[in-house]
Amino acid sequence: MRQKTWGNLPSELGGFIGRGAELDALGRLLDSSRLVTVTGVGGVGKSRLVIAAARAAAGPDGGAPQERYCDGVWLAELAAVRDPALLEIALSEALGLTDHTTRPPRTVLAEHLAGRRLLLVLDGFEQLVDETAELVRELLRRSPGLRVLAAGRRPLALDGELAFPLAPLDGEAALALLTARASAADPAFRVTGADRAALAELCVRLDGIPLALELAAARLRALSPAQVLARLEDRFVLLTGGARGVLPRHRTLRTAIGWSHELCTPAERLLWARLSVFAGQFDLDAAEYVCAGPDLPVDSVLDLVGELLAQSLLVREECPTGVRYRMLETVRAYGAGWLESTGDTGRLRRRHRDWYMGLATWCETDWFSPRQEEVATLVEAELPNLRLALECCLDEPDEAHLGQYLAGTLWFYWAGCGRLTEGRHWLDRSLEGRGGTADGYEPSRLKALWVLGYVCALQGDAVAATSALYECRDGAARSGNALASAYAVHRLGCLALVSDDMERAGELLGSALERYRDAGELNSNVLMCQVELGMALAFQGEPAGALSLCEEVREICEERGERWTKAYALYVLAYAALDTGATAEARRLLTECVEINHAFHDLVGLVLALELLALVTVSEGDAAEAAVLQGAAEPLWDGVGLRLFGSGYFNAPRLMCQERAGEALGAERYAAHAADGRMLSREALVGRALDGLTEETGETGSGRESGKPAAPRRGRRVSTSL
Repeated sequence: MRQKTWGNLPSELGGFIGRGAELDALGRLLDSSRLVTVTGVGGVGKSRLVIAAARAAAGPDGGAPQERYCDGVWLAELAAVRDPALLEIALSEALGLTDHTTRPPRTVLAEHLAGRRLLLVLDGFEQLVDETAELVRELLRRSPGLRVLAAGRRPLALDGELAFPLAPLDGEAALALLTARASAADPAFRVTGADRAALAELCVRLDGIPLALELAAARLRALSPAQVLARLEDRFVLLTGGARGVLPRHRTLRTAIGWSHELCTPAERLLWARLSVFAGQFDLDAAEYVCAGPDLPVDSVLDLVGELLAQSLLVREECPTGVRYRMLETVRAYGAGWLESTGDTGRLRRRHRDWYMGLATWCETDWFSPRQEEVATLVEAELPNLRLALECCLDEPDEAHLGQYLAGTLWFYWAGCGRLTEGRHWLDRSLEGRGGTADGYEPSRLKALWVLGYVCALQGDAVAATSALYECRDGAARSGNALASAYAVHRLGCLALVSDDMERAGELLGSALERYRDAGELNSNVLMCQVELGMALAFQGEPAGALSLCEEVREICEERGERWTKAYALYVLAYAALDTGATAEARRLLTECVEINHAFHDLVGLVLALELLALVTVSEGDAAEAAVLQGAAEPLWDGVGLRLFGSGYFNAPRLMCQERAGEALGAERYAAHAADGRMLSREALVGRALDGLTEETGETGSGRESGKPAAPRRGRRVSTSL
């Protein structure tokens, strides 16, 4: 049975009140159309409805979804995406895709979806409606098993689309939502006979719009229902103005938000406006830096955040990086309008940019430390804001050097955490034209160039990599930048390594190490250079030199708490151990290697380690399990590209495993076990590699024939010469 991840839907935290009839109707529409779009005014509950419908399709308790969606139900939240070029990348992220190739993200998406049957939920596409419509059209055309459930203020206007206009809540449902949210905000809240009429009237005055009701519920902590109603009525004429022809419900929502704005203190309104410059989540430190000033003391921000939370204008979320905050898009847009009216948007965007440039600088430094995984998690959480900061840098031609600095500083994330495609997007954009060539800015351009060369080399684009690295090398020579020169030579050596030119790789990597030492440089890049030199030696039949280099790297990594580069050192050490027949040692090294690469989403390192582990497994005598691991590694190459760009050296373990396991099992049994492996999810595959058992059956590969658990065979010595 196929093991898989069924999707990425969030859990329901606030309770889903009412909408039973709408939920049933939406389910029927999905039965009859491959594209359904829920439309309605902001705050009417579109997002919650489509997620509830998706959760119903996903099956109970996160189990297997409907047969129609046997490949899962996946949510893509697009509200924070502003750059059309990032739309496909955002969808790929939502689907859990990692791609290291130069293929356009749209091609990767289409190929991934082509043979699958799944439900894709799109939420918050209004700012990119034309681009979203074009992409959805193409994906639906090329993927017959795909269905799309979208939520937006307007339809996508595609052939075959069924629009589902979502009306506000009716009287009883609106009252139920209002009282539930009021009780959540204040456990002492009770509905009395005297209050019920005022609450019902409040629901009517707010047109049953859920966001408006939730904002009103927050006020019931301090005011009685009659007081809330009276205050709302006092402001209705003032706050329902606006352009002619605006729908009443749009005016009602603006009234509710404007009413909350009016009831805020001046300091709360100011913080609300300034917080609108963030994209997605943010933490308190960022809010204090970006938003504080002479008119908003930094020590007041925490209390003001607490007040905005109490009024439902901010949402508090627990994340792996700690407590973070988020504004609903409708509330954020209202604040952004106020900020624009004050003429302060540009200054706040620059402060936001400066904070995230500082954050990226700190993260680059801390990457070479025991906090490496924490850094990876933090950058993942801050990616929407980092994108916004990059946009801010690149919007102004005179500040292109800042974009180059930021895109280059994030090299560890692009290369180490499976973000090559997006990294190349930002690096290419930052290097357009001649930005950064002015005096004082050349180092930023040179860094962006070597990082671009590195990314292109890992993508297998040798032409682009060579061009960028030669430009960096020549520019470094002209300006006397010895460190940039070392990085350029290093990455040219890396390119030679994956191109199977081991002699040239050895020369370049050795030269780069000398340059690094002369410059006093020591970080993950320097250690990776040493590992790559070890690879070149190992591939040329010099295991002693490879062992010496990589043992030193492992010691330094363990001393510094660095794990990402350590995984590559472990790979080389395992390669050398297997060459001497020490299969148990090779397995121990590769188990740790797989665990680290999976944690960092490093697909190149993961697939290399898994294929070498498969060769270890067949060398131990378990050909069936080796075939499963080998088959499971095959789909991972789809995200890496041509098997390390056609490298005979990197591909040797895979070819040897196929040959030995095929001889032991026969072609038919080998193919069957490999097919079982191809059906494993990445999580199931990693779990199997780490402990030899599948979660589902509790069987090892060698135990499949009898259906009973069996330990992997050990001690059956097979020739392991590489």
